[in-house]
Amino acid sequence: QLQLVESGGGLVQPGGSLRLACAASGFTLDNYAIGWFRQAPGKEREGVSCIRSSDGSRYYADSLKGRFTISRDIAKNTVYLQMNSLKPEGTAVYYCARSLGGWASDYWGQGTQVTVSS
Repeated sequence: QLQLVESGGGLVQPGGSLRLACAASGFTLDNYAIGWFRQAPGKEREGVSCIRSSDGSRYYADSLKGRFTISRDIAKNTVYLQMNSLKPEGTAVYYCARSLGGWASDYWGQGTQVTVSS
């Protein structure tokens, strides 16, 4: 059964760090790209980062470059999102999804809440 499960969210102070994980099953990361998205309260969902299947190349939203890092462990079939220097506006539900190309995606995880607050 195809499934994506996020974990690692929580409450963190401004300036802190979190690492999110996206465990995939039913398909392999060397065949599909994975994207991370987030949706803040009252806002539309936005693309955060993605990692390609073929060569592991990475893409980041401009506002997050230098603070977020996406990576993958093929053996564990898991994608990670390391988030550093978190800001209160980073408060959102973070989702991972299987990419169809660009930000288009077909399967989504249930999301993990990240709250950045003092």
